[in-house]
Amino acid sequence: MTTGVTGIQTLSNELLREIVDYIVADPDRSVSIDRRAYLSVESFRPPSPPPAPSAQDIGNFRLICRRFADLGIPHQFTRIATRFSRAGLQRLEKICSQPHLARHTKKFSYMIPDFYVEGRSHIKELFRRTNGEIPSLDAANFERKAEAQRDIVGSEEDLRIIKKAMLAFRSLQHVQILRLQDEADRYLIDFLSDSDEDLTRLVDLKWAPACTHAVRTVVEGLAFARSPVSRFSGPMMNARSALAFQRKVPSDIGMLADRLTCLELHFEDGPDLDGHMEQLSSAFKQVFSKARNMQAVHVGFPSRRPLKIGLEKIFHEVQWEKLRAFGVQAWQLDADEIISLARRHRRTLRGLRLRDVQLKDGSLWKNVLQMLREEMELLEWVSLRRIDYASNFEKLWAGSMEVPDYPPGTGSESDDEDDFHSHVDLDDGHFEDDYDDDNDDDSGDSDSVSRPDTDEGPEANELALSPNTPSSLPFCTCSRSSYPDSTDNLDDNGRSVNYQQRKMWEKWVIGRCPEHSPRDWE
Repeated sequence: MTTGVTGIQTLSNELLREIVDYIVADPDRSVSIDRRAYLSVESFRPPSPPPAPSAQDIGNFRLICRRFADLGIPHQFTRIATRFSRAGLQRLEKICSQPHLARHTKKFSYMIPDFYVEGRSHIKELFRRTNGEIPSLDAANFERKAEAQRDIVGSEEDLRIIKKAMLAFRSLQHVQILRLQDEADRYLIDFLSDSDEDLTRLVDLKWAPACTHAVRTVVEGLAFARSPVSRFSGPMMNARSALAFQRKVPSDIGMLADRLTCLELHFEDGPDLDGHMEQLSSAFKQVFSKARNMQAVHVGFPSRRPLKIGLEKIFHEVQWEKLRAFGVQAWQLDADEIISLARRHRRTLRGLRLRDVQLKDGSLWKNVLQMLREEMELLEWVSLRRIDYASNFEKLWAGSMEVPDYPPGTGSESDDEDDFHSHVDLDDGHFEDDYDDDNDDDSGDSDSVSRPDTDEGPEANELALSPNTPSSLPFCTCSRSSYPDSTDNLDDNGRSVNYQQRKMWEKWVIGRCPEHSPRDWE
């Protein structure tokens, strides 16, 4: 007797999932928080939908029968990215209204554009006054966006829908807030930045109010739903927005902080960044002191404008018993500040990122390195990307008229080992895949256009590599080689740090030898 079931339908669910993985990668497969690539792959990278053929294939697969439809759901709904727009919010509401879809969502990304400053959205008048200077832009498109912003914010429609979504997403783990810009937005913003003040009185787009709205809306939604979320990422936070949010903190913020296992924040540049961050000191203390389950923390600032306040103004000597990865970016510090924080977590920390950190006068990197090598029991990787001395950094900037995102003469801001993108670029509704995939070793800088002895050389492209692979430790580091056997031989002159020193120091700190160690380095 036959059942009528033939061919692919006779396969087990496990085999079918393996087949579907070839169409769209397993959405549950992610980078561990203590790995060097976590920031770029899971937290600061914009969400990228599958290529159109893959999306269509998985959609067709789900149309075959109810069984296939159920098997394909995780590949479509584990990661949800929502745009601040009527269409984006309507799609989110449809998803969260269907429990069999919403229960699979584990990561939610809220993508929000710059907001029109109140009273400065006179689009027609701007186009009239510019008299054809911006002919490639559609005034009606901007008017629709401005009207949608007023309606959504005024009616609190996004707050209503996000509350509903947070209630429905009972498996939610990770929330991400991203800045959204399409080509037209960028063109208009660039045009206004180069225009007379009279024009910005007509139309003005700012990220700060948008960031404030996004953070307040998402946090209020999470608190309302008592969400199980444990990871929060903000790759382009605004200090003024954080101050505005601080004045009206939800009463349940302690509950959210208690559940946090990962927090990654990168602040954009702005007037008096040091002053604003100092004003936020008490807010950081409130969150960090209650975040008892924290496993990974990253707080960063623009490479061109390092923070100069004390490290403990932000971290308040908090000790996290479960911390596995810690990172800061663009900070001028004393060696003792780094040593003290690392020492508090010497029995748990597996990864340490000190990107763009500069030591102040009177401090030496070799003292930091010695402590890390001798006392950090579980440390598996350390990133010293573009570390230097503050005096050398200031000297490099002294003769620079431009203000790029990195010090003159040090290469670009891009760092494939821990790179991130501060905003999502949209054009015709599609994400731009302008970053290297973590499994594409050859898609970054080629030898023909990069220098092997700088931070832009092929060795800097370590995104796809585990910190304990032969590629990241390519030579003997034990006593059988001429490798430095003490800090006195690290060539730390206390004035500047070059690329070769940084890379050698990273390997020296870990102190494991891939050539002679019995450990399996695969």
